[in-house]
Amino acid sequence: MLLIYCPYCEEERSELEFRNAGDAHIVRPANIAGISDEEFEEYFFLRDNPKGLIFERWRHIHGCGRFFNAARDTVSDHFYRTYKAGEPKPDLVTLLPGAAEPAVQSQNEQEQTAQTEGFAE
Repeated sequence: MLLIYCPYCEEERSELEFRNAGDAHIVRPANIAGISDEEFEEYFFLRDNPKGLIFERWRHIHGCGRFFNAARDTVSDHFYRTYKAGEPKPDLVTLLPGAAEPAVQSQNEQEQTAQTEGFAE
């Protein structure tokens, strides 16, 4: 069972108590009635679907009912951190130690990369 930490209740609860509410930190247009259809489509419908770390909005539906944000990995479903709505995004370096450092490849990975690059030419 996946446990999610609610920053308002200050406890981990079952994922069944929560609902995903989409991307976090989306900036709403100042005058939504005055934007073009294309701008509205981009704001309302078009979202990235990245593989890896994302920032999402969640709601503790069967608990306190409040919205909060979470930094979650879409591949492993691991929640790195949850934080209250209105707080800034956490720093990636503190979330993922080594995120600012370049990845170090093993000798085997370097050989595979060299072989792949040779085929691309």
